[in-house]
Amino acid sequence: AERGLSLERLAKASGVSRAMLGQIELGQSTPTINVLWKIARALGVPFSALMSQATSPVTTVMQASHARIVRSRNGDFTSRALFPMDRPRNVEFYELRLAPRSVEHADAHAPGTSENLIVTEGSVEITVSGERRVLETGDAILFEADSPHSYRNLGGTEAVMYLVMTYGSRG
Repeated sequence: AERGLSLERLAKASGVSRAMLGQIELGQSTPTINVLWKIARALGVPFSALMSQATSPVTTVMQASHARIVRSRNGDFTSRALFPMDRPRNVEFYELRLAPRSVEHADAHAPGTSENLIVTEGSVEITVSGERRVLETGDAILFEADSPHSYRNLGGTEAVMYLVMTYGSRG
């Protein structure tokens, strides 16, 4: 409503059903990471703009017990915001966890969006535009995230990654 979009228009722009958007709006459904990304992209806002919490203007401590964690539909992938969700920002910081031998597919983000990721535990294959790169513990990668990409845990234990997401300029 803030942007003057009807549920129908947002559904068409995001590819998320009107029914699902209505359930999310009423607090009757918790959206998956993929659904949140689709909505954010359709609205032209960062992922963080869809979540809010009160923060101090100067210093903010994000306690683990109050973390905003979003899970994939099957629960194999989690994303924990490591930044205050009080306002949209051009840079976001996340802890990502991926279950053993699982994969998480991400749709293209807004044009100009980049991801800088470091693997802190495990072995992860990152695929961007069909190009595959294997990262071991301590390895980092920077890529343009405005095309579909995926994260695959190659090992038998949970993989842990830290991600800095940077958004390009928005009109």
